[in-house]
Amino acid sequence: MAQSSIEWTELTWNPTTGCSKISAGCKNCYAEIMAKRLQAMGLDKYKDGFKIAIHQDTLSIPYTWRGSKLVFVNSMSDLFHPAIPEEFIIKVFEVMNNTPQHTYQILTKRAERLFKLNDKLNWTDNIWMGVSVENDKVLERIDFLRETNARVKFLSCEPLLGALKSLNLHYIDWVIVGGESGKKARPMNEIWVWDIMQQCRDAEVAFFFKQWGGKNKKKSGRELGGNTYNEMPLLKQRALAAI
Repeated sequence: MAQSSIEWTELTWNPTTGCSKISAGCKNCYAEIMAKRLQAMGLDKYKDGFKIAIHQDTLSIPYTWRGSKLVFVNSMSDLFHPAIPEEFIIKVFEVMNNTPQHTYQILTKRAERLFKLNDKLNWTDNIWMGVSVENDKVLERIDFLRETNARVKFLSCEPLLGALKSLNLHYIDWVIVGGESGKKARPMNEIWVWDIMQQCRDAEVAFFFKQWGGKNKKKSGRELGGNTYNEMPLLKQRALAAI
């Protein structure tokens, strides 16, 4: 567990680490860069760098947190990577099921595997499920997400690498948009951002603008038209479930 500088969460929890590239959004993966740094620092958890690794000992950590936490699960990996056993994914879900005081945010690019495992997972209300959508070549990920039993469904359009003009936001609760950061950051067009925000407005979906990115993301900031957008899901599903 670690305090997170990611604007839309509070903590990160990594029951697995490591991943492999599958689409354009992976090209300059921040997690891969960070894993190599941590490996060089001698951290045992990252002794194998960015190779897939399972950390059974981390499953007890959420039981130690006090209060209610907002937790990004696997910021350094993809829980639905094919190299991660189905049995371990179920164990991770069981921990989340058993700690309903915390809200867990999971993000994947392996939406097809997510869909295949959907019926084997216990989707308690405190589990938010998202998919990465960096350009219009991976829009099918949204369709797989939509068919899951997750109570809260969200999209992470980061790094946004192209226009997303025809997003189907039916049953989507939240959209995060952000530009790529780092020395090799690819540019994001402001028009792409405004268009996604308008689609969210039309569909009554929460919109969160994370950053412009670039070589100096702090300097670039995260204002859009002079405003910051920190909207979170309205949790309509939870309200309906309580009726």
